[in-house]
Amino acid sequence: MKILKKKYGTIILVLVIFFLCVWAFYPSDRAGIGRIQDMPDFVAVTDSEAQDGYDAYLNNASTAERPDQVIRIEGERYSKTDGEGFEVADQYQGLDGKAVITPDTGSISWDVNIDNPGLYNVRIHYYPIKGKSASIEREFSINQEVPFKGAEIIFFKRLWGNRDAEIKRDDRGNDLRPRQVEKPAWRLTAFADSDGYYDEPYLFNFGKGIQTLTLTALREPMAIDYIELYQDESVKTYAETKSEYEAAGIGAGKDQFLLVQAEDAVLKSSPTLYPVSDRSSATVMPQNDSKIRINSIGGTNWKLPGQWIEWEVDVKEDGLYQIALKRKQDQLRGIYATRSLMIDGEYPFNEMKRIRFDFSMDWQMDVLGGDEPYLFHLTKGKHVIRITNTLGDIAPLLQTIESSVLELNEMYRKILIITSNTPDTYRDYQLEKRIPSMVDVFKKQAKTIQSVADYLEQATGERSDKVAVLHTLVRQLKEMADEPETVAKRLGSLKINIGGLGTWILTVREQPLKLDYLVVSSPDREVPKAEASFLDTAGHELGAFVASYTEDYDSIGNIGDSDRSVNVWITTGRDQAQVLKGLIDETFTPETNISVHLKLVPGNILLPATLAGEGPDVAMQIGEDVPVNYAMRKSAADLSVFPDFKEVAARFRDSALEPYKYNGGIYALPEQQTFPMLFYRKDILKELNLEPPETWQDVYNMIPVLQKHNMDFWLPLENPTNNATLVPNATFSMLLYQNGGQFYTDDSKKSALDSDMSMEVFKKWTQFYTNYKFPVIADFPNRFRTGEMPIGIADYTTYNMLTVMAPEIKGLWDFTMVPGTEMEDGTVNHNVASHTTSVLMLDNSDDKQSAWEFMKWWTDKETQVAYGREMEGLLGESARYPTANIESLQELPWPVKDYKNLENQWQWVQGIPQVPGGYFTGRHLDNAFRKVINANQNPRESLSDYILYINNEIAVKRKEFNLPK
Repeated sequence: MKILKKKYGTIILVLVIFFLCVWAFYPSDRAGIGRIQDMPDFVAVTDSEAQDGYDAYLNNASTAERPDQVIRIEGERYSKTDGEGFEVADQYQGLDGKAVITPDTGSISWDVNIDNPGLYNVRIHYYPIKGKSASIEREFSINQEVPFKGAEIIFFKRLWGNRDAEIKRDDRGNDLRPRQVEKPAWRLTAFADSDGYYDEPYLFNFGKGIQTLTLTALREPMAIDYIELYQDESVKTYAETKSEYEAAGIGAGKDQFLLVQAEDAVLKSSPTLYPVSDRSSATVMPQNDSKIRINSIGGTNWKLPGQWIEWEVDVKEDGLYQIALKRKQDQLRGIYATRSLMIDGEYPFNEMKRIRFDFSMDWQMDVLGGDEPYLFHLTKGKHVIRITNTLGDIAPLLQTIESSVLELNEMYRKILIITSNTPDTYRDYQLEKRIPSMVDVFKKQAKTIQSVADYLEQATGERSDKVAVLHTLVRQLKEMADEPETVAKRLGSLKINIGGLGTWILTVREQPLKLDYLVVSSPDREVPKAEASFLDTAGHELGAFVASYTEDYDSIGNIGDSDRSVNVWITTGRDQAQVLKGLIDETFTPETNISVHLKLVPGNILLPATLAGEGPDVAMQIGEDVPVNYAMRKSAADLSVFPDFKEVAARFRDSALEPYKYNGGIYALPEQQTFPMLFYRKDILKELNLEPPETWQDVYNMIPVLQKHNMDFWLPLENPTNNATLVPNATFSMLLYQNGGQFYTDDSKKSALDSDMSMEVFKKWTQFYTNYKFPVIADFPNRFRTGEMPIGIADYTTYNMLTVMAPEIKGLWDFTMVPGTEMEDGTVNHNVASHTTSVLMLDNSDDKQSAWEFMKWWTDKETQVAYGREMEGLLGESARYPTANIESLQELPWPVKDYKNLENQWQWVQGIPQVPGGYFTGRHLDNAFRKVINANQNPRESLSDYILYINNEIAVKRKEFNLPK
């Protein structure tokens, strides 16, 4: 009887757990949603003193007329060009007539006679010429002046689509993500705000008489057919449109139902908008419990303002139709995503400019218009539906917070000048007297930020994490306004909260939305339900659970064998592996008939696998210390023995190959190469009457000015918890190389850091911290963003981070070559050391020739460019690939000016050799440095002591591997 009870108890327990699991996957998020109010538009609160913005520009032209006429300026009738590469082409890319080809540098101007002065919109008929796959960027000026800040960069989109009409599958039955390719065509586009803050195209004020219009190239080439000055027509409301339907006798369609899979989009504005797989619900179409199916589009890839997707629908008969979207917006709790909808290039009515999608963890079926669906007039035939990511009602909120961040950062810097970043908590700095505007700024910004929080709460019906950060800062600002004597001791938390406000801008500006399909149907047809039934959900989850034990998720793409094959291991993310495997299957295997087994593995598995004889033929994305360590143990293959090695090595600078040289051979090929650049805030240096330093003497000259304002200059300094694998410091390395020094001497048998010159360089380096009190620990990107560190040296990939994470300082910063050392002949040496990652061939490879063919293909210009563009298309600008291939970097989508800065610095790059026992160099260089700055030890004595350890370790390792003493 007891056994029977136990069995029943076990069965009941299993059933309870099963139903709880199903409930967890089948939640209802209706509870807790408050009443959402229909709110009037929020009015942006911005800096009234900012006279270079679009709002101020319109205010100044508030009395100007809006002439009802169209003025066309033919592209080929330009008046002036500045630069090379401009030419007139006839019948270009199917155009009926002539166009002017404009390169990615220089400027082109047109003179136009304006009879009726006033405000005009401007649009351009252009063709995106093949370039580096980035959006086209131009600066627009009238009579040699940029009219307002937004006109400094006008974006013109490229067109993208799936390369193949059908989604392909690998040999295991999984869908492969379709590759995105450019599909250029002539487009007519208005000059509009690239940040999405303004729904309508820009208005420009033109005076009477001859006006000169100039487009200055910032990035990518384009062909121009014509430019037009025109008036953008106002869009009618739905009520007005509906009345026109009735007056024209247009009736609803009958028994019509069109379902368009979202992943079948015909065009997109960005390569990031590729179709994706979603397995969150059994109702997503198509679906498979165990296999990967490409069945949706958007999500976190479709999040930036201005990104659009187009679908084509073929309507069978004229009439009025409703449109429904099966969508999921599960990323923005406490806020909503906004989209606009156009049909055949026009808004059907005004309500389609702002379509709101509220937060929900589940898929939802949204019929546009809700309970009383909007009806759209569609004629028989094909139509194009475009859905665009817009900020909508959120735009003025973002403008307000962005202005607040800038004003609070400015006040923070003023306080910093008086208190420093480590204020005395027991001292009353009398900040309210020394900065008379401080209390008023705190009160004003508290009120402003509170109004944004209140608007969001009323608009969404809930108080979420999106408003919590606002309330936190409001509370602190109010308290500091009431008790100004506490400001100094709360400076740290103020900085954190202002930083949180900057993060809030990033989070709210990104508005992801995922679509499963679109439905265009007559009103008499019901739309499908988005929710899965209980049985469908249970079956789907059970099938996925079983598949997790039967499917191989480590292997990427096709795994079938040909006559020759290579095993390749990659240690980065799945996205990178999938992009690589796609390129392999598209180009490498068809061209060489060599199959590649690509596996995604943890970074620490290569060594134990190699020791066990289970390693790959090729390992990718390997640190620069690994190849020589493997070569010493005869585990890495010498690549210099291949007859075409010199041809392959010419793809890279010698500095990139330096870490892989050992005993006369070269044991890896570089994949990525990074090096330091000087980053600086243009606005702050201008305030301080400073210029970016060209030499270290210029740095010494600017330090007192910065420190007078309690600002810092950043020099790169690692702060590792374990310095066992620490590389030599970037600042020390650049000073060493700029003064003609080396790390090793006597054929790499001993350290060269005991020379007088090295000792002097080490002393200079440490004096930045002992004499000038440079910070040892700092979050440079964030302090650069706030202005505390308006200048500093950092790896050039910091550019990608700042581009994405600091939109509020867009256009206020730049980067250039690092400060150099002035030589006796008057020239300046800007040498820096680089760091690389590599692709390595294991010595136990069964087919070294096939492995070499793969390595050659991977490091080739075309492959590196394709991989770099795919990764940037996949993950955005933050994933811009720092390739080591010289020609490839030039083809990646860098703005021309920024690439030239990189190229100038790259010519000064040197590599750091890897030698037996060389891992002691970075480690003990750091130890000697910290002895000086922490224990006040003499620099020469400190470094001399640790050089003994370095030389001893080199000698031990050379003896261990039977190398000459």
